[in-house]
Amino acid sequence: MKLIRMLGRSIRDAFKSVIRNFSLSLASISCITITLIIVAIAIMASFNVQNFTEEIEKDLTIVVFMENDAKEEDVDKMKDYLKNKNNIAKYTYQPKEDVKEQMMEEYDVFKSVMKDWDEEDNPLRDTFKIKVKDVEKIGKTAADIKKENKVALVQYGEGMVEKLVNAFASIEKVAYGVVIALVVVTVFLIINTIKLTIFSRKREIGIMRLVGASNFSIKIPFIIEGMILGLFGSIVPVILTTYGYLAFYKHFDGYLFTKLIELIPPEPFIYQASILIIIIGIIVGMIGSASAVRKYLKV
Repeated sequence: MKLIRMLGRSIRDAFKSVIRNFSLSLASISCITITLIIVAIAIMASFNVQNFTEEIEKDLTIVVFMENDAKEEDVDKMKDYLKNKNNIAKYTYQPKEDVKEQMMEEYDVFKSVMKDWDEEDNPLRDTFKIKVKDVEKIGKTAADIKKENKVALVQYGEGMVEKLVNAFASIEKVAYGVVIALVVVTVFLIINTIKLTIFSRKREIGIMRLVGASNFSIKIPFIIEGMILGLFGSIVPVILTTYGYLAFYKHFDGYLFTKLIELIPPEPFIYQASILIIIIGIIVGMIGSASAVRKYLKV
C-alpha cells in the first residue's frame, strides 16, 4: 500500500511539475515531437522496405528446363531430389504438353503455330518452377540443381536477384540505423532539457533530502515526468503518422512507382506504428529523465 501511495503521489507531483515548469516542459515536448516525426518517417520507410524485400523474395522462382529426351523416370528422380533438397520450399511441375496448352491459351499466334504439334513434334521442355526458403542461397541451390541428370537449363535471374536483394537489405539496415540514431539523439536532448528543470529545483530536492527522502522517492517523480513528456511529445507524430500514411497510400493507390513495389496496407499497420511511436516516446522520456537525475545531480 505504501508503494502504491508513493506512486500515486509521484504521478500527481509529476503532472504538477509539468504544468509549473511549462516553458521547460514545452521545450522538452517540442524536442521529442520533432525527433519522433523523423523517427516515424524512418519507421514507415524501414517497414515498407522490409515488405518490398519479402514480396520480391516470395516472387523469386527458379525455373528448371529438362532435356527434350527426358523420360518419365528422369522426371520422377527430379521430383524426389527436390523433395529432399534443403532449401526448397515448394515446386510445381509442368509437362511440355501443359506448357504448350498454356501458351496457346495466352497467345493466338502460338495457337496457330502449335495446334498441329503432337507429343513427338513438341520442342518445348518439361518444366519445374521452384520456390526457395532462403533467397540468399538461391544461387547455390540453382547451381546444385543444374548438376542433376537430364537438366538442360536453370534460370532464376542470376546476378540481378542477388543485387536486388542486397540493395533492399542495405536500405533496410540504413533505415533501422537512422531510427536508432534518432532515438539516441532524442535521449540526449531530453537529458539536457530536463537538466535545466532539475537545476531549477535543486533547493526542493535538497529539502527532500533533509527530511529523509530516499533516492528512489526523489528520482521516481522525475522519471514519471519524463514519461509524461514522452507521451505528450508522441501525440503529434502519431496523428501525422496515421493521417499522413493514409493520404500517402491513397495518393499512390497502394503502390510506389510500380506495381512491383507494393505499400503495406494502412490497417492495422498505422495502429501498430502509432503504438510503437508512443512506446518509444515514453521510454525515451523515462531514460532521459533517469539519466539526468543520476548523472547531473548524483542523487
